[in-house]
Amino acid sequence: MAGQMTAPAVQTRRAGTTSQLAGPRIRATRVAANAVLLAIAVLFVLPMAWVLVASFDAQATLSFGVPDALTTDNFAAIMTPELTWLPLWNAFVLSFGAGAITVVVAVLAAYPLSRYRMRFGKYFLYSVLFGTCLPITAIMVPVYALFVQLNLLDSLPGTIFFMAAASLPMAIWMTKNFMDSVPISLEEAAWTEGASAMQALRQVVLPLMRPGIAVVFIFVFVQAWGNFFVPFVLLLSPEKQPAAVSIFAFFGQYGSVAYGQLAAYSLLYAAPVLGLYVLVTRISGSAFALAGAVKG
Repeated sequence: MAGQMTAPAVQTRRAGTTSQLAGPRIRATRVAANAVLLAIAVLFVLPMAWVLVASFDAQATLSFGVPDALTTDNFAAIMTPELTWLPLWNAFVLSFGAGAITVVVAVLAAYPLSRYRMRFGKYFLYSVLFGTCLPITAIMVPVYALFVQLNLLDSLPGTIFFMAAASLPMAIWMTKNFMDSVPISLEEAAWTEGASAMQALRQVVLPLMRPGIAVVFIFVFVQAWGNFFVPFVLLLSPEKQPAAVSIFAFFGQYGSVAYGQLAAYSLLYAAPVLGLYVLVTRISGSAFALAGAVKG
């Protein structure tokens, strides 16, 4: 009897001792984690704050400081068709075209990989995964030679197709993962109603995976929007180059840089991507669109 009463008491004391000893450690770990997160946040916020402040500073420099007077002269200086509007339009054409082509091809490639068991499906996925590991700089020399032979150099459509092909391996993996979350029983119900495989894909699967398609499109769009190397190599005419290339116009000779105009241009350059995030978030619907889809 005494032994039975002693064991819970010892366990209680042990538990109390453990919680007392672990409490300060947990508190110290939490403080250290918050300090690290705060330092990382400062490292991200300071460059963005510099861009915002320098865009309204007529005497902007690399150092961060509050300007004596706010001005919009930097925005007025860059609001020209040759410097801003045409490069932004070219960037939009390249990014939207690459995103649209990649999404269509990724859906058509991911559907059989997600729905059918193929003999070489696993090896095909491994080859696709290997394609994501190839650096773009390693294949630009043969790509440039191929574009010269096909007479596609300095061609916006040719550059769009190449950027779509470069983004396709990762897009196929992402699309397949999103498509795997759609229950196949919904397609089977459509098949019993006489729908074909493509009709089931278009009318059942795609509406339910709209958030996934939006994620893939944003991924490809942002990659193409910030791509400098590919348009710089494949597009030779200044009137066809996107904003990622024309931004070098603010870097003058002998190390002189128009920091205020560069900051103002950076704000305009980032605005379409932010707007795309907001737009796609509103029109893609809830991420829980499959909730209750297989009930009953």
